[in-house]
Amino acid sequence: MSEIKHLAINYKTAEDFKKFGEYGTQELQMMEELEGNVIDADTDSPFYGIYVGENLAARMCLYRKQDDNHPIFDPPHDYLVIWKLEVLEKYRGRGFGSELINYVKEQNMPIKAVSRQNARSFFEDHGFETLKYDIERDLADNALIWYPEGYSLKQ
Repeated sequence: MSEIKHLAINYKTAEDFKKFGEYGTQELQMMEELEGNVIDADTDSPFYGIYVGENLAARMCLYRKQDDNHPIFDPPHDYLVIWKLEVLEKYRGRGFGSELINYVKEQNMPIKAVSRQNARSFFEDHGFETLKYDIERDLADNALIWYPEGYSLKQ
């Protein structure tokens, strides 16, 4: 099992992120957020990763969200969002993505994952499913949900 590190917001992390493939606006937003926080000297990073030696092999953006505007749960309560999870191609097949997912599951909170369409089956293999109360909206943003035992979705 690899060590999952809370990534520091610094220029080294920004350089590490450049090694990951660019997939349009999500990738650009992650870089802009990281670089903006470097300038602001913000130390509370939403980024986590796994290193192999000195190389960042896998990363994710994870944050807590309030269940207020369009509640998912009944009664509404906070949940975690995996906004992006990515493993560099040369490190795939080693279980790093699964380790990141399991790390988040250990927080024992519901998790909403926003995935690119080609990653949907990866999340489904880890027990995530499409939100049933608003399928049209959630399919549009590729959202899936995982929740620990004892949590109920809005019907």
